[in-house]
Amino acid sequence: MSLLSVNGLSVKFKRRNGDLTALHEVSFSLDRGERLAIVGESGAGKSILGYALVNLLSKPGYIAAGSVQLAGQELTQLNAKQWQGVRGKRIAMIFQDPMITLNPVLSIGDQMVEAIRSHTRIAYKDARKLAIEKLAHVRIAAPVQRFDQYPHELSGGMRQRVIIAIALLLNPEIIIADEPTTALDVTIQAEILQLLKQICLDNGVALILITHDFGVVSRIAERTLVMYAGRIVEQGPTLEIINDPQHPYTQGLLNALPQMALPGQRLNQIQGSMPPLSEHPGGCAFHPRCPYAQDKCREKVPGFVYSGVSTVACYVVEDMLAEFAQYDEEDLDV
Repeated sequence: MSLLSVNGLSVKFKRRNGDLTALHEVSFSLDRGERLAIVGESGAGKSILGYALVNLLSKPGYIAAGSVQLAGQELTQLNAKQWQGVRGKRIAMIFQDPMITLNPVLSIGDQMVEAIRSHTRIAYKDARKLAIEKLAHVRIAAPVQRFDQYPHELSGGMRQRVIIAIALLLNPEIIIADEPTTALDVTIQAEILQLLKQICLDNGVALILITHDFGVVSRIAERTLVMYAGRIVEQGPTLEIINDPQHPYTQGLLNALPQMALPGQRLNQIQGSMPPLSEHPGGCAFHPRCPYAQDKCREKVPGFVYSGVSTVACYVVEDMLAEFAQYDEEDLDV
């Protein structure tokens, strides 16, 4: 059994003249200790998916349909009290900006102890000891001193390490990291990503990494989901997707990486932009930007087909596979 199983998850936002759909029947699974990346441009639905998994959708957002199961336990039916035993304890979340996540008027230690004691009955002395151990675990120098400091006294990279330490306090089974290195410079990004990866390896923790950067994905994730306009359009092993992308959108994202352009050359880009929720086109949502779009792409949402070890929702790939299969049959007849 998968540790996390998501089936047909749809998220909508209420409004007076008709609800808007942000996630369309998203399905995927996550095994114990697995590192999964969710990739896409801003507006693709990555963060909405992450928030939906831990019931942190802000109103007017709500889960309209689907199932989210953690080791067989249905999470979409939990009440607020039951969520206290899951969120932060079994599933922890790391947000983009540590200065927003951390309370500026409380010391690092006070925030960590509060997180521990909100889930467990433990003496302050023992909670303090555990917090200092976790600060050391994420390679924070002088953890005893840092315990008594305030967020503004730490650097951006140090604050993000504190957030990771807080996520680890209760030994979660899953960590969801939403663009955890966005606010950091390049060298610190690499350190934080390597730290996250090593922590997952050492502790058997599963990781869901939400990002727009395939460069980040290649260094940390074993498997990747590519999202566009609230749908998964491609999923499979990370190396397979990077080396042989199938969906035109995935190809566009990879071609847009800086290293794909020659020095002095303009960077490649996908023409157009992500459609707003109120203007999602019919059929395949990517068709207005796709150089290979056909009439049927505009009429009906494509289903998933297997292409190698990946699954892809694209009529172009589907037609190509059908053509290859036809050639194989003709060769057999000969």
